[in-house]
Amino acid sequence: MSRAGLNLKYLRKLRGWTQEEFAHKLQIKRSLIGAYEEERADPRLEVLEIVADMFKLSLDEILLKDLSVTPQMGGYLQKRRMMKMGAADRNVIHFVPIKAAAGYMTGYADSEFIDELNTFTLPMLTGGSYRAFEIIGDSMLPTPSGSIIVGAKVDSIEDTKNHQAYIVVSKTEGIVYKRIIKNNRSKNKITLESDNPAYQPYQINTEDILELWHAQVVIGKVASQQRWDVNSLANLVSNLQTQVSTLKKKMN
Repeated sequence: MSRAGLNLKYLRKLRGWTQEEFAHKLQIKRSLIGAYEEERADPRLEVLEIVADMFKLSLDEILLKDLSVTPQMGGYLQKRRMMKMGAADRNVIHFVPIKAAAGYMTGYADSEFIDELNTFTLPMLTGGSYRAFEIIGDSMLPTPSGSIIVGAKVDSIEDTKNHQAYIVVSKTEGIVYKRIIKNNRSKNKITLESDNPAYQPYQINTEDILELWHAQVVIGKVASQQRWDVNSLANLVSNLQTQVSTLKKKMN
């Protein structure tokens, strides 16, 4: 009996793709992917050939073997497993780009999905478990949109510290980068606060939190350096002096 449909489903989830994304890569309709995975139809030979080339597998392996439990020597899956084992002692950091955020929400606890993410290492981080997330938006300015936040795994909300920055993965908000403020009156809720004052703080239920990563390193592109002329600096100093004088009057 052919295992092609089940193997296609396994390979798709391994990459964190939706049925729509997988169908686009195979240049077929999404409904066909569903039919293949549910074994209501057999994949066409040309489709299997594309999959075999994509994952460096043979047609026999796709058709006859259970890829979810059988190591394929010399094939794509085995190479990925060997890479993971070889990097186990190097504090490998798995990177979650924006395009993988939706897949991460369902695959964050799936070792096979995590294994498919790109990885890198940072020499200043030793011990512990780390993950990197790409952030988009201006809610945490001056940290710019497109920055990569490297976080250390936090096992419990009780281990978080007030006003420090975390990647918060939750059922309701997805993946966000915010400062955490714990509620002394209710342990069932926490407040998420942005660095950009234009954004109002908001609360989420602690039971909706899937993961917490304490921000350790921010990686961003080098911005163009702002040049100051003498007049600009003079105006800045003058404004600061005015503000200080006003504060002193209020205090007196």
